[in-house]
Amino acid sequence: MFIVHVFIHVRPEHVEAFKGATIENAQHSIQEPGILRFDFLQQNDDPHRFTLVEVYRTPDDPARHKETAHYKKWAETVQDMLVEPRSRIIYSNIYPKDDSWA
Repeated sequence: MFIVHVFIHVRPEHVEAFKGATIENAQHSIQEPGILRFDFLQQNDDPHRFTLVEVYRTPDDPARHKETAHYKKWAETVQDMLVEPRSRIIYSNIYPKDDSWA
C-alpha cells in the first residue's frame, strides 16, 4: 500500500472552481486500477485549505496516475488557483492490513 496526502492552499476567489475541478478529477481517479481510495477533504477551520488522500496499490501507481488525461487536465486547470505549490507526505500502511482494503 502506498498512501499519499496532498496539501493544497487555494486562493479564496477560486475555492468553488477548485472544488469542481477536483471532484471531476477524483471521480475519474477512483476508476484507475491502481487507486483504492481518492478522498477530497476541505479543512473546517480554514476553508481555503484542502487535502487529497490517495491510496495506491503500489509505489508505481502514482506515476501512472500522473500520466492520465484527467490528472493532466486537473493540474493545468488548478495551477493558477493555488496560493502556494502543493505539498505532500507519503505514508506506509500499518492497520488495517493491506489485503483488507480491496
